[in-house]
Amino acid sequence: MTSRVAVVTGASRGIGRACALALGEDGWSVAVGFRSGEGEAKDVAGAIEDGGTRAVTLALDTSDEVRIAEAFREVAEALGPITGLVNNAGISRDGLTVKYPTGEYDRTMSVNARGSFLCSRAALRSMLRERFGRIVNVSSAVALHGNAGQVAYSASKAAMLGMTRSLAREVGSRGITVNAVCPGLITTDLTDAMPEEAQRFLLDQTPAGRPGTPDDVAATVRFLMSDHAAYVNGAVLAVDGGLTA
Repeated sequence: MTSRVAVVTGASRGIGRACALALGEDGWSVAVGFRSGEGEAKDVAGAIEDGGTRAVTLALDTSDEVRIAEAFREVAEALGPITGLVNNAGISRDGLTVKYPTGEYDRTMSVNARGSFLCSRAALRSMLRERFGRIVNVSSAVALHGNAGQVAYSASKAAMLGMTRSLAREVGSRGITVNAVCPGLITTDLTDAMPEEAQRFLLDQTPAGRPGTPDDVAATVRFLMSDHAAYVNGAVLAVDGGLTA
């Protein structure tokens, strides 16, 4: 039986946490990736193990290529061949382009877009051997319709959609699917840091009339990682309450 071992980046809180817990409930062994929230990551791993499946915490900065290679080897040694990946780690610093620091732009692209590429490449080595795999990229609604003051973030998340579609074509014949979800306004630490005016603007454009929750996104990721989604490949699914409709 093909192993079910998943790496979830940025899994110590928010959407990543909800995804890690959902996959654990579905029987996946989960590597709970974190950059700074070690204690929170341990709590997530503990909850997964309490549910009867295996979990480890994984210190991981997705801008560090060397560390990514090491981390994925550690997961394989601890849990077995990696056959699942949720590229969720991301950063955002809003600001108007005319005053936006080049260094912040480069950092955003490095963590969000380049990091997803590096993690996917590392995970594919075992997926190709197993002839099975699931990759889900957590992009954003702003990759579909843009948002003033989020040029760098939007560019990084749009890049993830291009990677999703192209990689789906590369590896689809090997039993591997690659899909993306685009969350809208979701209640997380990242959106809580947004100015109240910006949150209100997005909420006013959301037909559902409420922000989403991390569990709303995790439910979609859970489906895309399951056998029920074996024929879903290269898809981009908006989880945004109708924001981009």
